[in-house]
Amino acid sequence: MRLLSWNIHKGIGGRDRRYSLLRIIDCIEAENPDLVCLQEVDRLVRRSRNDDQPRLLARHFRCHAVFQATVPVGGGGYGNLVLSRWPVASRHRITLRQGARKPRGAQLLLVDTPEGPLHLVHTHLGLAEQERRWQVSRMLGHMLFRSADRHPALVVGDFNDWRDTLSGAELAAAGFAQVTAPASRFRTFPSWLPIGALDKAFVRGGVDVRHARVVRTSLAKTASDHLPLVIDFHLR
Repeated sequence: MRLLSWNIHKGIGGRDRRYSLLRIIDCIEAENPDLVCLQEVDRLVRRSRNDDQPRLLARHFRCHAVFQATVPVGGGGYGNLVLSRWPVASRHRITLRQGARKPRGAQLLLVDTPEGPLHLVHTHLGLAEQERRWQVSRMLGHMLFRSADRHPALVVGDFNDWRDTLSGAELAAAGFAQVTAPASRFRTFPSWLPIGALDKAFVRGGVDVRHARVVRTSLAKTASDHLPLVIDFHLR
C-alpha cells in the first residue's frame, strides 16, 4: 500500500508562482498512491481561479474524498484533503487552533484497507514550537483520537517542525515511531533547494513501513513550494 503526503501550496508553484492544478495531478499520478493526504488545498478562492480543488481532484482520481476547511479566504478557504482508493468507515475533524493564531486542524479517518482498518490522522501544524506541542498534545488526548487506539495508526502531514523536536516528545510517549528519520534524508522545503524536513510521518501498532522517500522530480520541484512524501507500508 502506498500513501503520498504533500503540501500543494494551493497549486501555486514555489518559484514561478504559476497556478496549475494539472501539475499537482501529474505528480500524484506518477506515484500511483492508494491514499493521498494534501495540505493547503483551495476551495473557491480567487488566486486559484475559484476552483473547487477537492471536488476536481476527487473527480479526476475517482476516489473517496474527505475535506477539512481550516482557513477562510474571501468567500472560500483552504485546508486539508484526504483522497482514498478505499472506503472511509468513519471520519472526524478536530480543531487545533490556539488562541488568535491561524486556524489549524486534523482529520481522523478510519480507512477500510484490503489489509484491515487503518487509523489515518492527517494534519497541518502551526509555525511556533510551543503552538505545535500544544496541538500534538490536544490531538493525542482528544477522545475521538483515543477511540481508535486499538487500530494501527499513521499520523502524517506538514508539521512545520524545523528543529525535529516533536518525535522525541509527545508522539514518542504515545508509542509512535518516526518514519521520516533521519531528517537529512527527508528535506522537503523549499522544493527547489530543500533544507527543512517539515513533512513527517509517524506510525504505531502494526504499521509496517517498507520504504519512505521524498519525491525529487523536476515537476515536483516546480508544482509547489514543498516536495511530496511517499510511504510504502503494510498492516501486520
